[in-house]
Amino acid sequence: MKCPVCKNHLQVDTNLHAEGFKEGITECSVCGTVWSANHGVVEIVKDPQAESFLQAESECVEGDEYSLNMDGKS
Repeated sequence: MKCPVCKNHLQVDTNLHAEGFKEGITECSVCGTVWSANHGVVEIVKDPQAESFLQAESECVEGDEYSLNMDGKS
């Protein structure tokens, strides 16, 4: 999945589980943005560009953006 701020694919995924609660949190290794994707919507948790005019925005994502394929093949 692409970072919603810098559009890079370098990231660290963390899965949180507690008493029926499950959430996937992703952090961009390049710009430091932290986000969560749920039901096709990306929600920014930490925006490193908060003081900049280059603000992150939540966006709808397509199903194919959830998979990372480095060789470019489907």
